[in-house]
Amino acid sequence: MKNSLYVKLLISYLIFGILATIVLCTFSQHMTVRHLTMSEEQRLYREATVIANGYAANYFNAGMSVEDLQEQLEIVSAYTSAEIWILDGYGHLFLNSSDRTIIEDTDAFLSNQDSTDTTHVMIEGFDIQDFGNRYYQIGTFYDNFVEETLTVFSPITIGYQVRGYVLIHRPISQITQDTNSYMNIIFATIGIVFACSFIILFAFTIFVYRPMRQIGKVAAGYAKGEFEKKIDIHTNDEVGSLANTLDYMATELATQEEDQRKFVSNVSHDFRSPLTSIKGYVEAMIDGTIPVEMQDKYLNIILFETERLNKLTQSLLDLNRFGQHSIMLDITDFDINQMIRTTILTFEGTCGKKGITFDLLLTGQELLVTADMSKIQQVLYNLVDNAVKFSHNNSDITIETSIKNEKVFVSVKDTGIGIPADSIKKIWTRFYKTDLSRGKDKRGTGLGLSIVKEIIQAHKQNINVVSTEGVGTEFIFTLPLSSEDTQ
Repeated sequence: MKNSLYVKLLISYLIFGILATIVLCTFSQHMTVRHLTMSEEQRLYREATVIANGYAANYFNAGMSVEDLQEQLEIVSAYTSAEIWILDGYGHLFLNSSDRTIIEDTDAFLSNQDSTDTTHVMIEGFDIQDFGNRYYQIGTFYDNFVEETLTVFSPITIGYQVRGYVLIHRPISQITQDTNSYMNIIFATIGIVFACSFIILFAFTIFVYRPMRQIGKVAAGYAKGEFEKKIDIHTNDEVGSLANTLDYMATELATQEEDQRKFVSNVSHDFRSPLTSIKGYVEAMIDGTIPVEMQDKYLNIILFETERLNKLTQSLLDLNRFGQHSIMLDITDFDINQMIRTTILTFEGTCGKKGITFDLLLTGQELLVTADMSKIQQVLYNLVDNAVKFSHNNSDITIETSIKNEKVFVSVKDTGIGIPADSIKKIWTRFYKTDLSRGKDKRGTGLGLSIVKEIIQAHKQNINVVSTEGVGTEFIFTLPLSSEDTQ
């Protein structure tokens, strides 16, 4: 099964959840235990210091009875949830906050005599040096507890002499319970975060994954040439923009595909018709159907059809060369007005038959431009040829030149059939022919205007068209004014 991006995202999400849980159960819990233990050590040490310097000192100075001291120890014990002991320097237990049965030998305690003569409980092996340079230790405190216990001590100092020690014991299990309480809060918070992330994942599925999957399926159809499918996504974000772009691309590709099919059909027809005529006339001359005295007439027809094929072939070659951006320009200064006059002479016969006349509105007798003379002559010829083809009989074609901002504007305007509004942007497309032009231009291939635009763009100039269906069409292109005319 092919792994989709969504599956990879889910796997990454699960791996992240597992890793996060492992980190919480190990590293975070360890750090929490360590932090709470250190906090508890400091808190218990402060309590032990208060007892040693306050209650115990008052007792040694005969300012408090043993019963009052026992009562204070019980209060502090309840507050700290810990057991409090008072030992002398030899390890005899004189007071225990959890045991009132211990007999207090006040005289021995005050005189700090060898307490082996007393009945006090002895902590076997007790040595304050075992604490080292720390004020706490963790363990069973000389096997007096059955579980791990945190023990904190503070010395009881009277007159610069240590008279005993206050020890506070708290089971590690209680600290672990506190840790578990904190960890439960952390786990609950993480659970809420994961629940929220599932909401985000669900939103991602609805608003990103599903649209992208739909786009992928439709795009796969486009790759197979199924351009009729549309992407049903209407959002104002990047996904919607991508869907609209792909829809537009599909429309353009479908249009180009249709144009190319029409072009192939047109070119095939344009090649087939003259070839059929040439073949028919040649066969007729060979088998004697056309007598010798009539052969000159049909040889001229064959020559005309051959020239037509040559023109079509040359147009295809020119367009292919322009499309590869390898067009080479021979830039010179020449008179655009004289070129216009010369070009319209080639249409004298055709215009005479249709009763078409030319109105020339030229700026000055001579107007020099800087461009490739042969290429611009091809532009003029194609534009005038189109104007003649699509003009009505007994109409006028106006050709005008003007100067503005050191540019020469050349206009070719007819009063013919015009161009439909929905075809204005398409006329520059290769192979395109409007439905209206098909009845007028039997021999056209839809390449003329594409060649015109390629040539003008190669000169880094502009060409525009203004047309109204049934009224006429005007093409306007620019050329750079020669520096000799600007002086």
